[in-house]
Amino acid sequence: MKTNAESLFSWNSQQAGLARYATLPLRLIVGYGFVEHGWAKWSRGPDTFAAILHALGVPAPHLMAWLTIATEVLGGMAILLGAFVSLVSIPAMILLIVAIVTVHLPYGFSSIKLLSVTGGRAQLGPPGYECDLLYIACILTLALSPPSPWSIDAYRLRKDRDALA
Repeated sequence: MKTNAESLFSWNSQQAGLARYATLPLRLIVGYGFVEHGWAKWSRGPDTFAAILHALGVPAPHLMAWLTIATEVLGGMAILLGAFVSLVSIPAMILLIVAIVTVHLPYGFSSIKLLSVTGGRAQLGPPGYECDLLYIACILTLALSPPSPWSIDAYRLRKDRDALA
């Protein structure tokens, strides 16, 4: 029979082994979310998104539309695959900060604003900046954490380490 100290040591060992995978769900959710948002803009047409940016008073709306779509799709794919996450995190967070300032800030913190229920479906108001802050927190966590085992960054680090040995 194990003592309390042996059980605690066993639990800590298991927890330490699993901790390497802790950022994997963040990487998959953030990466997929970015790709999904970028793909939605792309499929509706960059000119449609540029018109929205123009209405918001964003300078160079066509250029910014293309930069946003590229950041979301390519950056999202990089995060999803765990490739160059620290590098990709910078434009991703800048994009989110710009979205907060230009779109979401006037609507407050909450991302869900229930206006009414019509025909059994919720009618929601404009989203606040809550989700953008959650994305920023996740991206910061990913950028500051070691790469998870199933990532291109982990493979690159392993390859570099093997080359030095």
